Amino acid sequence: MKKNKRKARPLGSDEDTMRSEYDFSKAVRGVTAARYAEGTNVVLLDPDVAEIFPNTRAVNEALRTIARLPRTASRQRPRKRTA
Repeated sequence: MKKNKRKARPLGSDEDTMRSEYDFSKAVRGVTAARYAEGTNVVLLDPDVAEIFPNTRAVNEALRTIARLPRTASRQRPRKRTA
């Protein structure tokens, strides 16, 4: 086998290593930084659950409906004893 005779270029060298088809002249720095900083909240659904909901809107609507349900089941008062 022949050895590769090209030497690796050190980082920060003055040689331009960017391909000519990449044009960043109109790029704006930090445009998506705020969205990236917020992060994402990705939830993976099990396949059987994913079959029920056709899209994101349906999942969000179902979760909002559940969130609006009264939470009385967990706030039941203890019953008084009768003699």
